[in-house]
Amino acid sequence: MAHYALIDENHIVVQVIAGIDENVVQQDLDGTHVGGSSEAWEEFYSSRPWFQGLICKRTSYNTSGGVHSLGGTPFRKNYAGIGYTYDEARDAFIPPQTYPSWILEEETCQWIPPISFPEDGKKYVWNENNQSWEEVELN
Repeated sequence: MAHYALIDENHIVVQVIAGIDENVVQQDLDGTHVGGSSEAWEEFYSSRPWFQGLICKRTSYNTSGGVHSLGGTPFRKNYAGIGYTYDEARDAFIPPQTYPSWILEEETCQWIPPISFPEDGKKYVWNENNQSWEEVELN
């Protein structure tokens, strides 16, 4: 099963659907053959009346930070989610910015804090006002 992101005119993902695998070829209702590639299915879904005006792009449930968790080919840096931005120049799905101070890491298209997360095994939360990690007290 393949997944496809539907993107509005502002490049924002508004829906993610499960669709047909890119290597499948099927006959459309009018008798034409459809499929055989990601691009063919993207075009097919974009042309459906119920998705009118939306752009369709393939996304992979197993892709995060530009790495495919099962060793396959990663699609567009990150699995798309509603509210993500599709960046055409990077050909990537970018999640909403976590905090205003966090910076987009170009390689992964994920947001990273200006200060690295402490690696001492304790629990922390980011404090945007202080621009720091604060330890969470566990009771």
